[in-house]
Amino acid sequence: MQRYFIYLAYDGTNYHGWQIQPNGISVQECLVKALSTFLRCEIEVVGAGRTDAGVHASLMVAHFDYDGLLDTVSVAEKLNRLLPPDISVYRVCRVKPEAHARFDATARTYKYYVTAVKYPFNRQYRWRIYSSLDYERMNEAARTLFEYSDFTSFSKLHTDVKTNICHITHAEWTKVTDDEATWVFTIRADRFLRNMVRAIVGTLIEVGRGKLSVEDFRRIIEQQDRCKAGTSAPGQALFLVNVEYPETLFI
Repeated sequence: MQRYFIYLAYDGTNYHGWQIQPNGISVQECLVKALSTFLRCEIEVVGAGRTDAGVHASLMVAHFDYDGLLDTVSVAEKLNRLLPPDISVYRVCRVKPEAHARFDATARTYKYYVTAVKYPFNRQYRWRIYSSLDYERMNEAARTLFEYSDFTSFSKLHTDVKTNICHITHAEWTKVTDDEATWVFTIRADRFLRNMVRAIVGTLIEVGRGKLSVEDFRRIIEQQDRCKAGTSAPGQALFLVNVEYPETLFI
């Protein structure tokens, strides 16, 4: 069996997240159907992670196995004909048999967008904030994330993970260069917990509104209690934008 990595993007608006589930259509389900139809056999797909309902990805990675060598260029082209308009495949590439899209990822990067104005053409990709925010204070609070590794306070409760340890290497709010009213929060880590980015953003917004101090934010992390953190930010403004792997995995 040959293992392949598949790089894809999707607009998550119409999906119940990445993972196959009984109560709604998922991105993984659409990809499995397209691959199985094209290759004329049952194909299993494993993603680099699980995005929640409504969350988007400008770059997601998954792997699948197939008993044979594929023309990776034509595979991508033909899959795009089978997939719905809101899912697209960038490329397909061969990897070593032991390569794993989830467990071998060394880093993942997310972006979250907030805006201060009403604009009909990006409403499903931004969280509109009606109050003014202190982004300098929010960045001061974000920098405290580098000092910790246990992020239980920002994890969805009752998940099946064995540890809540993550190592965050970048966390910063910056203004979008071509849109004065929009700011983006970029966060990079070796792994993320369920709902973690949205919980962090929601809590940082409370710092920006002046409802929490930087020290309050620090105490929330240290208490390791999800109930102490802020409300999760809406999913539609969150994008998975990168997944990184060691070059040694690729053939």
